[in-house]
Amino acid sequence: MILFRLLAALASGTIFGFGLSLSGMLDPARVRGFLDVTGNWDPSLAFVLGGAVMVAGLGTWLQRKLQRPAFDRAFDLPADTAIDRRLVVGSAIFGLGWGMAGLCPGPAVASLVLGLAPTALFVAAMAIGMIVHDRLLPSGRV
Repeated sequence: MILFRLLAALASGTIFGFGLSLSGMLDPARVRGFLDVTGNWDPSLAFVLGGAVMVAGLGTWLQRKLQRPAFDRAFDLPADTAIDRRLVVGSAIFGLGWGMAGLCPGPAVASLVLGLAPTALFVAAMAIGMIVHDRLLPSGRV
């Protein structure tokens, strides 16, 4: 079972990374151009967003039809679905970082294969932020 889970994760990550690369999400300048709606806006990534929403909708529909995942005993879904201050503040920080760097976690990790120092620095800072959040901030404090 563990081998199948690892292979499924590897295949999923590879397909996800390939999709990010094919769509242009690994190019921070292109992402910043998409997010710059008041300046020189590049709407081409809207197709990527639309495709992601369709895939996520299909996955949600499929998850609701299945009793459990193919290679695990249960789905690992968040128990807390409330929109609270913690979620809003975290989302705002995420959006600001995405707009400034032009990278979010998925494309940043996929971009590591390009061997660019700024991307490696971004991923290192992201990992440190995650560790600090998990270890130093008790749940519910923001």
